[in-house]
Formats: sequence, C-alpha cells, structure tokens
Amino acid sequence: MSEVERLLVVDDEAPILHALQRTFEAAGYQVTACADPAEALDRLREKPYQVLSADYMMPGMTGAEFLAQAKALQPETIRILVTAAHDFSAAVDAINNGEIFRILAKPWNRVELLGTVRQAFDTYALREKNRQLTAIVQSQNAELAMLNKGLERLVEERTTNLLDGMVAVLDYRDTETQWHSRRVSRFTRRIAEQLGVKDPLELRTIEMGALLHDIGKIGVRDAVLLKPGPLDQDEWTEMREHPRLGWALLQRIEFLRDASVIVLQHQERYDGGGYPAGLKAEQIVLGARLFAVADTYDAITSDRPYRKAQSHDQAITEMQRVAGTQLDPRGVAAFCGLPEAEWQAIRRDVEKISLLEQEWGWTPPKRIFEQIREIASRQKQPISDPPPHVSGS
Repeated sequence: MSEVERLLVVDDEAPILHALQRTFEAAGYQVTACADPAEALDRLREKPYQVLSADYMMPGMTGAEFLAQAKALQPETIRILVTAAHDFSAAVDAINNGEIFRILAKPWNRVELLGTVRQAFDTYALREKNRQLTAIVQSQNAELAMLNKGLERLVEERTTNLLDGMVAVLDYRDTETQWHSRRVSRFTRRIAEQLGVKDPLELRTIEMGALLHDIGKIGVRDAVLLKPGPLDQDEWTEMREHPRLGWALLQRIEFLRDASVIVLQHQERYDGGGYPAGLKAEQIVLGARLFAVADTYDAITSDRPYRKAQSHDQAITEMQRVAGTQLDPRGVAAFCGLPEAEWQAIRRDVEKISLLEQEWGWTPPKRIFEQIREIASRQKQPISDPPPHVSGS
C-alpha cells in the first residue's frame, strides 16, 4: 500500500486557502488547510507532512519566520512559498532561513502549481528512499564491523594459541629456550618502536619473527641440540640448518610468511659474517637486525651454564663494541636510548608468566607437539632453497 501524500497549506486569505485546498484535493492529495501559521505549527507537531505550502505575507508571523520554525519541527518536509510579485525581494529571507524548494507567484498558474507540488512530493519520496537506503547501509556496515571485530578476535586468539603451542614445543626439549624467545620477542618489538616503527602489522611481524626465531631447532636431533659439550663439524652443520628449517616450516602458515624471513636471517651478522647466506647491513631485514640486538642483550644478561649473568651496563658496553660488525649500529643506538628500567620491566613480566605456567604445570597438547614435529621432520627432506636475501628496511 502506497504512503498517503499529506500536504499542509497555510494562507491567511480564506478564498485563496479554500481554492488551494480544492485544487490539491482534486489532484488526490490529503490536505490540511490553516489560516493561522501558529495553528499550522501545531499541526506539524502532531504528524508528519511531506510537502508544505505557505503564503509569505501573513499577520502575526511572516512566511519567512513560519518556514524557519517549520524547518526546525520537520526538517525533511519540502517547503513551497507562495507570494505576490512585489514580495519577491523580501522572500529572500525565507529562502535563506527556510530552505525553500520553490517560490510561486500570485496569481498562480494551475498547471504550474500542480506540477510544482508533484515535483515536491517526488523529491520527498526520493530523499526518503535515499535516507532509508543510507540507514540500511549504515546498519549493515555496523553489523559487518562487529563481525569483523569478532573475526579479528578469533584469529588473534587462535594465532596466539598456535604461537604459544609452537614455542612450547621447544620447551619440551630445552626449558630455557621458551623464556629466552619470549624475552627477545618483547625486547625486539620495543627496539622497533624506539626506532620509529609505527605500523601495527609490521610490529606484530617483528615480534612474531623474534618469538619463533629458533623454531627450526625442533628439526635438530636431541643429541645435537642438547649436547653438553662442543659440537663436531657434522653436528655444527646440522645445527646451522635450523634457520632454513624454521623458514620452511613457517612458509606453510600464511600469516607467518613475513615473519619467516626474520627466522631465516636471525643468525646473519651486520658485517656479513653470519649464516645461512652471509648477508650484511641493509640486505638483512630490519626485524632480523633488531632481533640480533635483543638476542645479544638477553644472552649477556642471562645465566648460562658456563657463566653468570652480567649487568646491564656490561651488556651495553659489549653491544656498543660490536656495533657495526655483529650488530646494526642504529638498533644498538635505539636500545641504548631507553632506560634500564624498561628492559628490566619486560624481563619481570616474562618471568611472571613463566612462574604461573610452572605453577599450573601447563604443557602443550600432545597433538600439537606431534603435528609440529611431523611438519618439521618433513622439512628435512629436500626442499626449495629460501631466497638468497630479502631487502631490509
């Protein structure tokens, strides 16, 4: 059923008001006729009208004043002003204040009058349809945004669980590796932030690459990984394969492919003396260069079987000494630009997690361990070589 087309007509001259009412009703419109603009405003407060026609010269309130108030009550109504020719200059106020659709002159031409009113109703219908469509789009956009947020939370949760499971696989074999990985991932992200990296995706990629830097070691035999003494040549060759194994493993996981390059290059040195490709300086991606800084700091300030942890100041001294050879000078400068308290706070946060998980006795589900070990074992079969280098930042 089509909507009733309601027209409010306002004119203080009774003969003109009645003539307009008869004309509009004959055309099929539902007409409310008012001789008093104050009464017309009351009608506007009672129900909506699509079109409003008002005379300019009325006692007590001009047409300009009336239309301005009418606009405040029903801003979507299409407004038409009817005025005598000598009132046109004054009618500018009505145009400015009431946003008039058309001005009609007295005496009016019936065809022009009805044509203007028809156009007014059509304009209202078009605008109303547009408003409805806009509301639908906005509602759908809001719903889509909520769905996207929910999906992002789900992906984030599953990503976090997967990463925790992958890192925990290493903990099955080397207890220290997990907490070292978590510390250096946090350290590396903080260095990147200090260096001016702002993109959340890039920061997340750097953090994940640092967290999973040693994931390739799950493909290294226990006899080699956990050997208490020095490695022989064959064992060292096997150990040096872990960046390639880690890269190949993460290449199978789409959202970790960018992070896999950091894993591949995390044993490279700034001067080109690292492995597996002997890259140097800017040939090494930024995440891997910053990881090297974080890794060096954590190694110096953590207990090792062959020595006790050294102080923050001792670590800074050593890092500055090897800046430009082993480490990226910019990364070292960014690290040194932050106070010791920040690095100690990160270490304490990771230790709290460690204590909680030890207290709960948490271990990764057996199926995760077996699945990742299975994937890693397949990487020991012939695989395509990783790219020789990826341009750094």
